[in-house]
Amino acid sequence: MPKSQSWRVCSVPRCPEYTQHGKCDDHRREAEKQRGSARQRGYGKGHVTRFRPGVLARDPLCVCTNETCGHRGPCGQPSVHADHWPLSRRELVAAGLDPNDPEHGRGLCGPCHSSSTAREQPGGWNR
Repeated sequence: MPKSQSWRVCSVPRCPEYTQHGKCDDHRREAEKQRGSARQRGYGKGHVTRFRPGVLARDPLCVCTNETCGHRGPCGQPSVHADHWPLSRRELVAAGLDPNDPEHGRGLCGPCHSSSTAREQPGGWNR
C-alpha cells in the first residue's frame, strides 16, 4: 500500500493554500508559464538531433561524482539526461559557444540530474 503524502502550506511566501507538493496548483502553473516551453528555453531541433544523442552515446552511464547524490566516484547508473556542464545552456549562448555541441555536456541518471538541477539552477525545484 503506497504511503500517502502529507499536506503542507504552499512554498510561496504568504500563500495560505495547502498542497501535497512544494507549490499550490496556481503557483505551480504560474511558475511553468514563466519558465516557458522547451523550445522557448532553446531546446529545439539541434538539442534533440545533436546534443542529447551525442552526450548519451559518449556517456551511457551517469558520470556524476557529487557525494551529495549519495555515492562516491561516478554514479554508474544508466544515463537518461544530457546535462549542460560545466556551463549552463544560457552561459554557453552568452559566451558565443554552440550549446548543441556534445562537448559541453555530460550524461546523468534521473536522480542525479534532479539533484543537480535543485542545487544549481536559479530557484531550483519546488522553490
